[in-house]
Amino acid sequence: MSDNLKEQITKELEQARATCDVSGSNSPECAAAWDAVEELQAEASHQREEPKKSSFEQYCADNPDADECRLYED
Repeated sequence: MSDNLKEQITKELEQARATCDVSGSNSPECAAAWDAVEELQAEASHQREEPKKSSFEQYCADNPDADECRLYED
């Protein structure tokens, strides 16, 4: 997860708490603020789960029949 995303989550958390303090915890504004936090947290989770493929791995994923990507067993 990037530092920028961490900072963005922290800012959105603070904003959601402030919004809910002002408008009440059952207000549409409060719900929207927490939705924004959840979206950012989901993106952070997605980034942690997705391993990066090398260029060669991506090439073989896209072209499994290429000579370079064939696997031979002994």
